[in-house]
Amino acid sequence: MSPRRWSLAQQLLGLQLTVITVLVSGTLVGAYIQADRASLDAARQKVLGIAWSVADSPSVRDGLAAPDPTAVLQPLADRLNRDAETDFVVIMTTGGIRYTHPDLRQIGGHFLGNIDAAVNGRPLTETYTGTLGASMRAVVPVRDGARVVGLVSVGIRLTSVAQQVRSRIPSLLVTAVLALLLAGVGSWLVSRWVRRQTHDLGPAELARMYEFYDAVLHAVREGLLLLDRHGRLLLANDEARRLLGIDESAVGEPIGSEGLLGALAAGTARTDEIHLDGDRVLVVNQAPAGAGMVVTLRDHTDLQALTGELDSVRGFTESLRAQAHEAANRLHTVLSLIELGRTAEAIEFAGAELAVAQRLTDRVVGAVREPVLAALLLGKAAQAAERGVELEVAPDAEVPEAALPPGDLVTIVGNLLDNAIDAAVAAPPPRRVAFSAMLRPGSLTLRVADSGPGLDPPDVAPAFTRGWSTKAAPSAGLGLALVGQAVRRHGGDIAVDGSAFTIRVPVGVPA
Repeated sequence: MSPRRWSLAQQLLGLQLTVITVLVSGTLVGAYIQADRASLDAARQKVLGIAWSVADSPSVRDGLAAPDPTAVLQPLADRLNRDAETDFVVIMTTGGIRYTHPDLRQIGGHFLGNIDAAVNGRPLTETYTGTLGASMRAVVPVRDGARVVGLVSVGIRLTSVAQQVRSRIPSLLVTAVLALLLAGVGSWLVSRWVRRQTHDLGPAELARMYEFYDAVLHAVREGLLLLDRHGRLLLANDEARRLLGIDESAVGEPIGSEGLLGALAAGTARTDEIHLDGDRVLVVNQAPAGAGMVVTLRDHTDLQALTGELDSVRGFTESLRAQAHEAANRLHTVLSLIELGRTAEAIEFAGAELAVAQRLTDRVVGAVREPVLAALLLGKAAQAAERGVELEVAPDAEVPEAALPPGDLVTIVGNLLDNAIDAAVAAPPPRRVAFSAMLRPGSLTLRVADSGPGLDPPDVAPAFTRGWSTKAAPSAGLGLALVGQAVRRHGGDIAVDGSAFTIRVPVGVPA
């Protein structure tokens, strides 16, 4: 029963009922005080009006001039007292000697109260305790021309005024009870709504939950977005803002209509989709949640770069394994020729194979001083040879060391060579892939061409977006997108002419 253990809805209901009770009680007391004051004012106006009416009556002036004023005025005062529903009508001399009074024993006595203002011709009203008790009374002069010939006092006892006020209490109480009932029902309905919205949790629990979720949102290493059904951003944690390049002003606004933001605003469910956003590779998951969508983003840029390098190393390893297998076959051939006594043929055969391999190695190593790219080209040459494709490295190719980050070189050249080898394999003989590089002041130009059919002009732009591919493999459609991403990251450009891809990237290495 402790209020601290109540839910937020219960505490809100208790607080509202308390406030309403205090307000209604205060209003009731104020209304009673106001009614009391209003009754006193009404009594004051009533006795003053009646007193003037009596003072202005010719019968009163004539009675004051009669030999026995009491005999004339007392019946008149009694009748006026009954008709006007007052407690007393006293007619007196200017000295305060009573001619009339409801209690006949008081006739001839001095009036109890202030009469100086009335003697001087001014009316007055006051609350005074006289022979009949506390009363609201008015005293006015009776004039005969400019001369004051007598005084009239009319009064109502305060007990009568209080009785009038008390008669209003039932209506005030009924009004207060109705107000409490209406306010209580309204508060109960509000508390039910709050209870549904807060799941009947208390303020302390809500505060802990907010602190917990706020800490999680700021600490989690995944980007988190909440979108409504119209594509407006409702929430974005720190990682999501960093990955998407948005700030707090984006909250409450449409998330966007282009690129990744446009795809998210479409509201389509996604599971581990890879998207390119600027220079980042993001894994996107999107699922409906209530009246909107929840989106999670994971940054796989570094992982994708490492995966590309790993693929290149794996391809190089496979090429070395294939070369080792071929070398073993050639070694067995040489040994067999020697065993047959045909030494000259064995030397000629071994020398020819060695010369071919050495020429390719010398050409690549001599032109490409970047060791990672040189290893990539040797591996791709062996891989292409296995698939019946000849990889030609231009004699004048020149790629200096540290012209570009090795990872970006592997991404650009490796993906272009993979696509070129696949295109050449699908084309009729002769199947060739050519690689060339040219270093000029301030720029490095890389060119990969193949004997395949190439791209049609309308397909050039879509080819560098995620998901576009001429292959049916599930992982297809990412290679050229990664190439475009790496080139844009270094401020370069790409030109496509059929099956020839030319990459121009600004570099800080002099030619």
